Amino acid sequence: MAMSYKEDASRRKDTAEDDKEALTCSVCLEIFENPMRVECNHVFCKACLLALQKAKKPICAVCRSPLKGGTKAIEIERKLEVTATSCSGCGTQVYMKMLRSHNATCPKYREFISEGVKASMKDQHPSLSNVPNRFTFTCPFCNAKNLDQDSLIEHCSTNHTGEYGRMVCPICSSMPWGDPNFKSANLIQHLKIRHKFSYDTFVDYSVDEDEMVQEAIELSLQDRNMNL
Repeated sequence: MAMSYKEDASRRKDTAEDDKEALTCSVCLEIFENPMRVECNHVFCKACLLALQKAKKPICAVCRSPLKGGTKAIEIERKLEVTATSCSGCGTQVYMKMLRSHNATCPKYREFISEGVKASMKDQHPSLSNVPNRFTFTCPFCNAKNLDQDSLIEHCSTNHTGEYGRMVCPICSSMPWGDPNFKSANLIQHLKIRHKFSYDTFVDYSVDEDEMVQEAIELSLQDRNMNL
C-alpha cells in the first residue's frame, strides 16, 4: 500500500530527528564541533573531550569506561556536511555543520529567542528584578527543589558525583530553545560546561525591556556558539 503524504512527512521528520540526535554531543547537547572518537567508540566535541580528560580518572561520559585515545571522527565530520536540519527561527534547511553559524546571524532565530526570553520574564514580579538567579530548578537526581542555577550545579557536584544515567538538564529545558525530552549522558559534566553563567546575573535590570531582552539574546547566542 502506498504511503500517504502525512505518513511520509512524519517518517521524514522522525529520520531528521534521529540524524540530529546521532550528531549531537552527549556532553554539551549541541551539534558536534570538531568531533573526536575515543577508544570505546563514543564521540564528543573536541572541547568537551578535553574537559572530560581533565578529571583525575577520566571516564567516558556515555559508558563510563576509562577514557582513552581521541582521534578525529572523519565520518561524523562528513555526515555533518551532508545532513540538513531546519533553523528553529526561519525554517531554512541548513547543513548541520553550518547550523551554529547560521543561528548566530539569522534574524528570525533572534526573534525566536527574543519571544522566549520575553515569555520567561513577563511573569516575574517587579520586586524581584534586582535579585540574581530568580529561576529555580529541581535536582533530577534526588528531586531537591528551589535550587537556583549555581546552587543546582554545586548540589549535583557535591552530592551526586559518580551517579550516572541519561537525564534531562532542567536549565536547558527551561530555555526557549531547549528540548525538554533531550537527555544528557553525563549531566554533571554538562552542567559544568554548558552553564558557566546565569542569564540573570549578566542582565542589567535597570535598563528598559528592549535593551534587557537584546542583551539576553546576545548572551544566549554566544552560549550556543561556544566551541563546546
